[in-house]
Amino acid sequence: MRGVRQFHSSKRALQSLIDKQKFQVTTYSRPNDLILSRGKNAILYDDINHKEYIDFTAGIAVTALGHANPEVAKVIYEQSKKLIHSSNLYYNDKCLKLSETLVEATRKFGGQHDASKVFLCNSGTEANEAALKFAKKHGILKNPSKQGIIAFENSFHGRTMGALSVTSNPKYREPFGSLIPGVEFLNVNDELNKLEQQISALKDKVAGLIVEPIQGEGGVFPIPVDTLVGLRKICNDNDVVVIYDEIQCGLGRSGKLWAHAYLPKEAHPDIFTSAKALGNGFPIAATVVNEKINNILKVGDHGTTYGGNPLGSAIGNYVVGTIAQENFLEQVLQKGELLVNRLKKLQERFPNQIKDIRGKGLMIGCDFVEPPAKIVEAARDDGLLIITAGKTTVRFVPALTIEDDLLQKGLDIFEKAVEKVYL
Repeated sequence: MRGVRQFHSSKRALQSLIDKQKFQVTTYSRPNDLILSRGKNAILYDDINHKEYIDFTAGIAVTALGHANPEVAKVIYEQSKKLIHSSNLYYNDKCLKLSETLVEATRKFGGQHDASKVFLCNSGTEANEAALKFAKKHGILKNPSKQGIIAFENSFHGRTMGALSVTSNPKYREPFGSLIPGVEFLNVNDELNKLEQQISALKDKVAGLIVEPIQGEGGVFPIPVDTLVGLRKICNDNDVVVIYDEIQCGLGRSGKLWAHAYLPKEAHPDIFTSAKALGNGFPIAATVVNEKINNILKVGDHGTTYGGNPLGSAIGNYVVGTIAQENFLEQVLQKGELLVNRLKKLQERFPNQIKDIRGKGLMIGCDFVEPPAKIVEAARDDGLLIITAGKTTVRFVPALTIEDDLLQKGLDIFEKAVEKVYL
């Protein structure tokens, strides 16, 4: 009888939460009977339905150090007793420390060699908005008509009006009419000679170029090193500011602190952006610039109410300090190799269904010949959460701290899901 009462109690609780969904704005498509309540590293729990899930999503590459990380919780607790917010009318010690940590760790671990200053804000789209504004001002000071932006097909940079303007997918842009003018979308897979001709023809109209070193939402496509090196040179020749969007691929996700750390320094950006993992779930982001960009900025050019607040900055200091370690990054590469090897073996079994395995570190795409919605659903039914990217790719972005045995167990479930759909 007790079990029956618990069952009916759970059903009532679930229905109550489903009823409350009517108060949510219509912006997401979500399974209405999956309601998460807690997590632990790479596991999420739905206590209402008494289910647990291996999580290969990490909040879309956000909880790099795992759900309910005890050290992050400790940082939040200790800092919240001292100071949560003070505004940017004044400096705070945690904000100053995080800016220093980001610049020094970036240089130490092979990222932007001339990184100099940091603007702290609250989300990836805000970090990209700042980057676009900084690039536009740099161009306008050279030539009032030099204020356009070059972006690339298959890109995703955010949902606010500026970041949305440089996001290529028409599904995201077109419902909102006119966005910022002067954006040109090029094909990053074109020959460098063609890209050079296109950028050179626009040099008097273009202030900046924004690119993801690993395109995430578009389908997990690492941009070849030679392409990024070539683009940097073309931009130098045409006085175009280079922005790398490292919102998803940064902070250890690729196996290096920054994905652009795979590049020689002559291909490093003028600006790069970071968010997602920086707060391990707490909203914080950063726009990192060199002196060339900082020199054109004046007091009042940009601002934020919450950006750089002591609580977010304290968390960011812990996250960067944890990830910016050689042994930590090496473990990411090892786990990534394990993941890729398993997926390639699966591809050998299903060569007509799986087209490609690509990515770096723990940002891996498994590309199918058709949309993998049925695979995602089958995996969820058996206790694994996975997400897609682009039209046909399953994206693997688990916590960087996921245990090897849990990674293997999750891949077992994924393999069974593929078998369920295709055998």
